[in-house]
Amino acid sequence: MTDFAARERLVKICGVTSVDDALVVRDAGADALGVIFATSKRHVGAQLARDIVTASAGITHVGVFRNDVSEFVVAMVEASGVDVVQIHGPLEDTLLEELRARGLGVIKALGVGTNEFFEFDEARVDAVLLDGLEPGSGREHSWEALAERHFKVPVIAAGGLSVQNVQNVIERVRPWGVDVATGVESSPGVKDRAQVTKFVQMATTTLRGPST
Repeated sequence: MTDFAARERLVKICGVTSVDDALVVRDAGADALGVIFATSKRHVGAQLARDIVTASAGITHVGVFRNDVSEFVVAMVEASGVDVVQIHGPLEDTLLEELRARGLGVIKALGVGTNEFFEFDEARVDAVLLDGLEPGSGREHSWEALAERHFKVPVIAAGGLSVQNVQNVIERVRPWGVDVATGVESSPGVKDRAQVTKFVQMATTTLRGPST
Protein backbone atom coordinates (compact mmCIF):
# COMPACT_ATOMS: atom_id res chain seq x y z
CA MET A 1 0.00 0.00 0.00
CA THR A 2 1.01 3.62 -0.51
CA ASP A 3 0.66 6.52 1.91
CA PHE A 4 -2.07 8.09 -0.24
CA ALA A 5 -4.83 7.08 2.15
CA ALA A 6 -2.89 8.03 5.27
CA ARG A 7 -4.14 11.61 5.14
CA GLU A 8 -6.98 12.69 7.39
CA ARG A 9 -9.50 13.40 4.61
CA LEU A 10 -9.78 13.92 0.85
CA VAL A 11 -11.63 16.54 -1.19
CA LYS A 12 -11.20 15.80 -4.90
CA ILE A 13 -12.32 17.86 -7.88
CA CYS A 14 -12.49 15.63 -10.93
CA GLY A 15 -12.68 16.19 -14.67
CA VAL A 16 -10.17 19.05 -14.83
CA THR A 17 -9.54 19.92 -18.48
CA SER A 18 -7.27 22.98 -18.41
CA VAL A 19 -4.29 24.42 -16.59
CA ASP A 20 -6.36 27.42 -15.52
CA ASP A 21 -8.96 25.19 -13.88
CA ALA A 22 -6.22 23.13 -12.22
CA LEU A 23 -4.93 26.29 -10.57
CA VAL A 24 -8.47 27.20 -9.47
CA VAL A 25 -8.82 23.79 -7.84
CA ARG A 26 -5.43 23.94 -6.14
CA ASP A 27 -5.87 27.51 -4.92
CA ALA A 28 -9.31 26.65 -3.51
CA GLY A 29 -7.58 24.23 -1.14
CA ALA A 30 -8.69 20.91 -2.63
CA ASP A 31 -6.59 17.89 -1.74
CA ALA A 32 -6.67 16.31 -5.19
CA LEU A 33 -7.75 16.86 -8.78
CA GLY A 34 -8.67 14.28 -11.36
CA VAL A 35 -7.78 14.14 -15.04
CA ILE A 36 -9.87 11.75 -17.12
CA PHE A 37 -8.14 9.56 -19.69
CA ALA A 38 -11.26 7.45 -20.29
CA THR A 39 -13.71 8.27 -23.07
CA SER A 40 -15.62 11.24 -21.68
CA LYS A 41 -16.66 14.81 -22.45
CA ARG A 42 -13.93 15.69 -19.94
CA HIS A 43 -11.27 13.55 -21.62
CA VAL A 44 -7.70 14.90 -21.75
CA GLY A 45 -4.65 13.62 -23.58
CA ALA A 46 -1.26 12.83 -22.14
CA GLN A 47 0.36 16.18 -22.95
CA LEU A 48 -2.43 18.29 -21.47
CA ALA A 49 -2.46 16.07 -18.41
CA ARG A 50 1.29 16.56 -18.04
CA ASP A 51 0.84 20.34 -18.32
CA ILE A 52 -1.86 20.24 -15.64
CA VAL A 53 0.27 18.14 -13.31
CA THR A 54 3.32 20.36 -13.79
CA ALA A 55 1.46 23.64 -13.33
CA SER A 56 -0.47 22.60 -10.21
CA ALA A 57 2.32 21.18 -8.09
CA GLY A 58 1.43 20.72 -4.44
CA ILE A 59 -1.84 18.86 -4.99
CA THR A 60 -2.42 15.14 -5.57
CA HIS A 61 -3.12 14.26 -9.20
CA VAL A 62 -5.42 11.35 -10.00
CA GLY A 63 -5.64 9.71 -13.43
CA VAL A 64 -9.09 8.27 -14.14
CA PHE A 65 -9.59 5.22 -16.37
CA ARG A 66 -12.65 3.19 -17.39
CA ASN A 67 -12.39 -0.25 -18.98
CA ASP A 68 -8.99 0.62 -20.45
CA VAL A 69 -6.37 -2.01 -21.27
CA SER A 70 -3.40 -2.20 -18.92
CA GLU A 71 -0.90 -1.03 -21.53
CA PHE A 72 -2.86 2.18 -22.06
CA VAL A 73 -3.14 2.85 -18.33
CA VAL A 74 0.59 2.41 -17.77
CA ALA A 75 1.47 4.54 -20.80
CA MET A 76 -0.75 7.43 -19.65
CA VAL A 77 0.54 7.22 -16.10
CA GLU A 78 4.14 7.45 -17.26
CA ALA A 79 3.44 10.24 -19.75
CA SER A 80 1.38 12.41 -17.39
CA GLY A 81 3.08 11.99 -14.03
CA VAL A 82 -0.09 11.43 -11.99
CA ASP A 83 0.27 10.21 -8.40
CA VAL A 84 -2.82 8.03 -8.09
CA VAL A 85 -4.86 5.90 -10.48
CA GLN A 86 -8.65 5.57 -10.27
CA ILE A 87 -10.02 2.50 -12.02
CA HIS A 88 -13.62 2.09 -13.22
CA GLY A 89 -14.19 -1.44 -14.47
CA PRO A 90 -12.08 -4.57 -13.95
CA LEU A 91 -8.77 -4.25 -12.11
CA GLU A 92 -6.40 -6.97 -13.26
CA ASP A 93 -3.74 -8.26 -10.88
CA THR A 94 -1.00 -7.60 -13.43
CA LEU A 95 -2.03 -3.95 -13.77
CA LEU A 96 -2.21 -3.55 -10.00
CA GLU A 97 1.32 -4.94 -9.72
CA GLU A 98 2.54 -2.51 -12.40
CA LEU A 99 1.01 0.44 -10.57
CA ARG A 100 2.37 -0.66 -7.20
CA ALA A 101 5.84 -1.09 -8.70
CA ARG A 102 5.68 2.59 -9.67
CA GLY A 103 4.64 3.64 -6.16
CA LEU A 104 1.18 4.80 -7.23
CA GLY A 105 -1.90 4.96 -5.09
CA VAL A 106 -4.90 3.00 -6.40
CA ILE A 107 -8.59 3.87 -6.06
CA LYS A 108 -11.22 1.39 -7.23
CA ALA A 109 -14.53 2.87 -8.30
CA LEU A 110 -17.62 0.81 -7.47
CA GLY A 111 -21.20 1.34 -8.58
CA VAL A 112 -23.38 1.43 -5.48
CA GLY A 113 -25.56 -1.66 -5.25
CA THR A 114 -23.89 -3.59 -8.08
CA ASN A 115 -22.49 -7.10 -7.72
CA GLU A 116 -18.99 -5.66 -7.79
CA PHE A 117 -19.92 -3.30 -4.95
CA PHE A 118 -20.67 -6.29 -2.73
CA GLU A 119 -17.97 -8.67 -3.99
CA PHE A 120 -14.84 -6.62 -4.68
CA ASP A 121 -11.90 -7.30 -2.34
CA GLU A 122 -11.07 -3.77 -1.23
CA ALA A 123 -7.93 -4.92 0.60
CA ARG A 124 -6.20 -4.82 -2.79
CA VAL A 125 -6.47 -1.03 -3.09
CA ASP A 126 -5.92 2.14 -1.07
CA ALA A 127 -9.49 3.43 -1.24
CA VAL A 128 -12.83 2.79 -2.89
CA LEU A 129 -14.88 5.43 -4.67
CA LEU A 130 -18.62 4.83 -4.46
CA ASP A 131 -20.52 6.25 -7.42
CA GLY A 132 -23.73 5.80 -9.37
CA LEU A 133 -24.04 3.60 -12.43
CA GLU A 134 -23.20 6.51 -14.76
CA PRO A 135 -20.04 8.26 -13.50
CA GLY A 136 -19.86 11.90 -14.52
CA SER A 137 -23.61 12.20 -15.08
CA GLY A 138 -24.09 14.57 -12.17
CA ARG A 139 -27.07 12.57 -10.95
CA GLU A 140 -27.54 11.60 -7.31
CA HIS A 141 -28.06 7.99 -6.26
CA SER A 142 -29.21 6.05 -3.24
CA TRP A 143 -26.77 5.22 -0.43
CA GLU A 144 -29.00 2.53 1.09
CA ALA A 145 -26.70 -0.31 0.00
CA LEU A 146 -24.06 0.97 2.42
CA ALA A 147 -26.15 -0.45 5.24
CA GLU A 148 -25.26 -3.89 3.88
CA ARG A 149 -21.59 -3.33 3.08
CA HIS A 150 -18.77 -2.28 5.39
CA PHE A 151 -15.47 -1.31 3.78
CA LYS A 152 -12.12 -1.81 5.47
CA VAL A 153 -10.39 0.92 3.44
CA PRO A 154 -11.19 4.63 3.11
CA VAL A 155 -14.40 5.43 1.24
CA ILE A 156 -14.81 8.33 -1.20
CA ALA A 157 -18.40 9.41 -1.86
CA ALA A 158 -19.22 10.52 -5.42
CA GLY A 159 -22.16 10.93 -7.73
CA GLY A 160 -24.30 14.04 -8.02
CA LEU A 161 -22.50 16.00 -5.31
CA SER A 162 -22.75 19.80 -5.22
CA VAL A 163 -22.63 22.66 -2.75
CA GLN A 164 -26.34 22.02 -2.16
CA ASN A 165 -26.00 18.45 -0.89
CA VAL A 166 -22.37 17.71 0.03
CA GLN A 167 -22.86 18.48 3.72
CA ASN A 168 -25.89 16.20 3.95
CA VAL A 169 -24.14 13.35 2.11
CA ILE A 170 -21.07 13.57 4.35
CA GLU A 171 -23.20 13.59 7.50
CA ARG A 172 -25.19 10.61 6.25
CA VAL A 173 -22.42 8.46 4.77
CA ARG A 174 -19.45 9.55 6.92
CA PRO A 175 -16.93 8.97 4.12
CA TRP A 176 -13.21 9.62 4.25
CA GLY A 177 -13.47 11.79 1.17
CA VAL A 178 -15.71 13.28 -1.51
CA ASP A 179 -15.36 13.65 -5.28
CA VAL A 180 -17.19 16.08 -7.56
CA ALA A 181 -17.08 17.05 -11.24
CA THR A 182 -20.40 18.20 -12.74
CA GLY A 183 -21.56 19.86 -9.52
CA VAL A 184 -18.91 22.59 -9.68
CA GLU A 185 -19.02 23.33 -13.42
CA SER A 186 -20.39 26.19 -15.51
CA SER A 187 -20.39 23.83 -18.53
CA PRO A 188 -19.04 20.30 -19.13
CA GLY A 189 -15.34 20.31 -18.28
CA VAL A 190 -15.25 23.99 -17.28
CA LYS A 191 -14.99 24.63 -13.55
CA ASP A 192 -16.77 27.51 -11.84
CA ARG A 193 -14.37 29.22 -9.44
CA ALA A 194 -17.04 30.23 -6.93
CA GLN A 195 -18.61 26.77 -6.88
CA VAL A 196 -15.25 25.02 -6.54
CA THR A 197 -14.22 27.28 -3.68
CA LYS A 198 -17.52 26.89 -1.83
CA PHE A 199 -17.60 23.13 -2.34
CA VAL A 200 -14.06 22.69 -1.01
CA GLN A 201 -14.78 24.86 2.02
CA MET A 202 -18.04 23.08 2.87
CA ALA A 203 -16.65 19.60 2.30
CA THR A 204 -13.47 20.21 4.27
CA THR A 205 -15.34 21.68 7.22
CA THR A 206 -17.93 18.90 7.32
CA LEU A 207 -15.38 16.10 6.88
CA ARG A 208 -13.39 17.56 9.76
CA GLY A 209 -16.44 17.22 12.00
CA PRO A 210 -17.49 19.27 15.03
CA SER A 211 -14.81 21.31 16.76
CA THR A 212 -13.72 20.06 20.14
